[in-house]
Amino acid sequence: MIKAGIIGGAGYTAGELLRILLRHPEVEIAFVNSQSNFGKYVYEVHEDLIGETTLKFGEPNFSAADVIFLCQGHGHSKTFLQGNNISRKTKIIDLSQDFRLKEEGNDFVYGLPEINRDKITQATHIANPGCFATAIQLAILPLFSSKLQIADIHINGITGSTGAGQAPSATTHFSWRNDNVSVYKPFVHQHLKEINESVHQLQEGYQGQLNFIPMRGNFSRGILVTAYTQCDSSLEELKAIYKDFYSGHPFVSLSDKSPNLKMVVNTNKCVLSLEKVDSNLLITSVIDNLVKGASGQAVQNMNLLFGLDETTGLKLKPIGY
Repeated sequence: MIKAGIIGGAGYTAGELLRILLRHPEVEIAFVNSQSNFGKYVYEVHEDLIGETTLKFGEPNFSAADVIFLCQGHGHSKTFLQGNNISRKTKIIDLSQDFRLKEEGNDFVYGLPEINRDKITQATHIANPGCFATAIQLAILPLFSSKLQIADIHINGITGSTGAGQAPSATTHFSWRNDNVSVYKPFVHQHLKEINESVHQLQEGYQGQLNFIPMRGNFSRGILVTAYTQCDSSLEELKAIYKDFYSGHPFVSLSDKSPNLKMVVNTNKCVLSLEKVDSNLLITSVIDNLVKGASGQAVQNMNLLFGLDETTGLKLKPIGY
């Protein structure tokens, strides 16, 4: 059995991670740590887990863990690792943005299995991708794997309120968020940096621009992304490129119909569709921001790290209608 530890266990991503790991056939949870909830039962914070576990939030026991998931806020993972003596043999999966970008001294592998699966299987430290970054990359990266000349890409994405984390703020308050839609961080969203690194990993000389307009939605979970660009290739040629790119990647599906969030919420799936109108190519991508966009992808990476089938423990069913 894989012994797993969780740091920052009280947030949305940690709650989703616990739901998955408690049902994972190859995992035993060694510890769950939350400084703000120390001593409480896990189900007192993640109330849907009542009857599922008697775990309490306690001190981390690093020597008891084969893998540690870091579910703290952005900026805390680096500080945590610097301040704690963790064996180099212990695998780390970080769900923050602290290690996603290539920098000197950073040995974290970027954990998007659809482009880095082989690297992930050989790694010790994994930087889990961002939620918007996952939905967008899965939408556009097949274009860069081909020999096509790609023009500027224009991207719109809308995310549920859980993408902003558990701490309340002016833009997550129910009375503000409900019956409301808003734009934030246009053209400068932090996930653009990791997306651009992956784009240049596949097509080093790309000179185009990724123009991204993120939006806050009035729903709790899920991401819907649309990306469009000029492309002379036929729809049949493009579908063939996408099917070839995702051949052998179990969580990405190509649909003939434009997808919606209820197809993917509560699953580790990404569903894509392609449409052509004259020379315009439209790509639509939907994921659950807490699963494929965070905790499910983290477990997918854990499976790869330990030589398991990457779908183990992740055959989750959508909530449906």
